[in-house]
Amino acid sequence: MAKIAVLGAGAWGTALAIQISQQHNVCLWARNSGHVSGMRKARANPLYLGDFKFNDNLQVEDDLATAIDGASMILSVVPTAGFRDILKQIKALESDQPIVWAHKGLEPQSAKLPHEVAIEELGSNHCWGALSGPSFAAELVRGLPTAVTLAANNTDFALVAASLIHGNNCRVYTSNDVIGVSVGGAVKNVMAIAAGISDGMGFGNNARAAMITRGLAEITRFGVALGAKTETFMGLAGAGDLILTCTGQYSRNREVGLQLASGKSLEDILQGLGHVAEGVNTAREVMRLADNMGIDMPITFEVNQALTHGKSARDAVMDLLGRGQKAEGF
Repeated sequence: MAKIAVLGAGAWGTALAIQISQQHNVCLWARNSGHVSGMRKARANPLYLGDFKFNDNLQVEDDLATAIDGASMILSVVPTAGFRDILKQIKALESDQPIVWAHKGLEPQSAKLPHEVAIEELGSNHCWGALSGPSFAAELVRGLPTAVTLAANNTDFALVAASLIHGNNCRVYTSNDVIGVSVGGAVKNVMAIAAGISDGMGFGNNARAAMITRGLAEITRFGVALGAKTETFMGLAGAGDLILTCTGQYSRNREVGLQLASGKSLEDILQGLGHVAEGVNTAREVMRLADNMGIDMPITFEVNQALTHGKSARDAVMDLLGRGQKAEGF
């Protein structure tokens, strides 16, 4: 039985820890000692995931060195903004364990994808990968069927890493397109905010379907420009994750859009959310890259205008609808 270190005890990190602990030993790490103490006492994570009990294979820890000691693999589920810092800490501990990340977004300020951060901090020879796909924590932890994709920089490692997570209600497919899997997971959050705005304004099913479809075209255009494979965006980490996040009731990013449509300020929305909504930072960073590379991303542009430039949700949508006629395509 292998040991897996899961870093980050939010809803998704905890759900993955519970899933993996059905077959392996898991150490779930959180930086807040009070949070860890509460989880140890409850044998659950009531702060983020309700009363789903931990089994005997799952332990919690606030000391990073102890958490990763003897682990066959490190699974990072910290917010994307904290990924570089956690890699620096791992490197300082002289760890050479392979690492997979399950957070979705671009690094704030630099607009770098997680694999670029990993290369800078760990080197290109280190084994690493990205886990993404249509997956709500609340459903995975209930034992409902879930399928995701794990892309890695090494084919053998992708198979090994996938086998450590795969099992019971969770299917894990493998890929070698780390860029595509990462882009799909990141930019779909921006599209979910757009879908939430559309739904919140009562625009109906036709508009939501159009938003998802054109959003997928936008994600694909952006990803291919960065070196991804087109076919990746037709799979779980592309269309699958996009559809779920734009329609599901557990989607935090869709909730941001719904509340923007109601007229709430972004500050009030984020304060009341209680969880990280990666799409808020991602919209800004994607536009930074898209502008530099000359990539047309009208949905992302309008979402970013609403999030960071004070544009009203209604004006953003009306400007999207008012764009000139064009041929459909990617």
